[in-house]
Amino acid sequence: MNYQVLARKWRPANFTEVVGQEHVVKSLTNALAHNRLHHAYLFTGTRGVGKTTLARILAKAINCENLQDFNPCGVCPVCRAVDEGRFLDLIEVDAASRTKVEDTRDLLDNAQYAPNQGRYKVYLIDEVHMLSGHSFNALLKTLEEPPPHVKFLLATTDPHKIPVTVLSRCLQFNLKRLLPEQIHTQMAFILEQEAIAFEVAALKLLARAADGSMRDGLSLLDQAIVYGAGSVGLDNVHNMLGTIAQQPVAAILLALAHEDAASIFATIDGMADLTSDFGAVLTQVLQVLHRVALAQYLPGALGSELDEDVADLAAKLTPEDVQLYYQIGLLGQRDLDLAPDQRSGFEMVILRMLAFKPTTVASQPAQPLATPAPAPAVAAPIAQKIHAPVAPPDRPALVAPPVARELPLVGQAADPWVAMIAAMKIGGMTRELANNCVLESLDDKACTLRLDPGHLQLRGAVAEEKLQKAVQAYCGKPVKLVINAAKITVDTPAMQLLKEREDRQQAAVEAINADANIQALTGQLDARILPGTVEPI
Repeated sequence: MNYQVLARKWRPANFTEVVGQEHVVKSLTNALAHNRLHHAYLFTGTRGVGKTTLARILAKAINCENLQDFNPCGVCPVCRAVDEGRFLDLIEVDAASRTKVEDTRDLLDNAQYAPNQGRYKVYLIDEVHMLSGHSFNALLKTLEEPPPHVKFLLATTDPHKIPVTVLSRCLQFNLKRLLPEQIHTQMAFILEQEAIAFEVAALKLLARAADGSMRDGLSLLDQAIVYGAGSVGLDNVHNMLGTIAQQPVAAILLALAHEDAASIFATIDGMADLTSDFGAVLTQVLQVLHRVALAQYLPGALGSELDEDVADLAAKLTPEDVQLYYQIGLLGQRDLDLAPDQRSGFEMVILRMLAFKPTTVASQPAQPLATPAPAPAVAAPIAQKIHAPVAPPDRPALVAPPVARELPLVGQAADPWVAMIAAMKIGGMTRELANNCVLESLDDKACTLRLDPGHLQLRGAVAEEKLQKAVQAYCGKPVKLVINAAKITVDTPAMQLLKEREDRQQAAVEAINADANIQALTGQLDARILPGTVEPI
């Protein structure tokens, strides 16, 4: 018997076996459950995520004689005929090889006739974006008003090339790229069923190389089984993919943390004996840095991928250095092809990481501040009075020096609501709503605020929801937010802020007017201060 590749042998035969497309499966099974089947479906997504597979399963389900929980049973004559490729009412077309309008017309000529075996005649058009403009026009009328016994299932990797008139007549499902965890879990299941020995680390490496495509991952798995003579080992996968182990990359990053250039270049020399593709090495450096950054901020996001090397790097590299190294590596990856050779380009990227590593403020010598030159003294009374012209409008504003008098800060006010607003760190319309309220009561169950009827326009569903979440985070309890519209007789935080600004502005004007130099200029030169040009600091 001829060998059947894993991607075809383990192709899902029903909705339950589909991996990673739960949002599409739920929509299709609900449509079958409530008998609300659309006449045209469009499946989009990158290669190898299950577009054609889902279309075939749906074609089986709508014609199956014995649905099992809205899944095709797989044993009735219709299901077996579809699986074996001999179901007459499933017309599967590759649009890439039949782009002409004559092909489309020939295809649709038989749409008016009743199905031969099943309840529906299903047209499955793969890579539908390859059809010509005239073909789309020929398809459009039938797609808009098809016979009741016809269903269209379209699949494409590039929906942007499909006319809007066609898109508007289809239910569109966007299939997601699969996560590496989903791919290597499916690989492990398949290898267990096939009784093939494997290493989990090797499957994780293959899953990352699949780049979101289950079919690509299973094709790589087939290749790894052949390369490993019936087993899947980490070393064999590294050699097959032309990649290096993670340990040299981790060693380079650890040496970067210690600023040990000698160790870095010794590691690069050893890596050069294993691979000449330093672009792939730089990609692996970026992947490790990404996992290190996740380990520093969201350790739970990595799950089983939080290995010892990543945990060690997360402890020894500062978050600032990780972000800097990632950005330098990302830009270096773009410029790697411009270097004389890949190794020298990779070495320059690493040297750039060393050269541009920020130093701490404590290590920099303190620079003495330059002493400002004393302001020129106003000359003795001038014999002839000179009338100063009015200052032009674009003259910079006078900035008043800091005032000695204490001004009340809203964040330090005795009002507990003001302190809560400062602690909750809210912004935008949410902070504007909070600033125009006063606190009536606060307990374990509810936070009651009062809002003046003149500011009811500040209330909005989004602002109130964000404010309630901020109050709950502040209290640490599921407190309910209640806002009552009533007249306010005390100062709200917004009023306090306004009064504070007015007090600061008045203090700045008084400080300018009391300045000896300003008084001399206004008295002797007949100058004047333009209104609105004084700003507090």
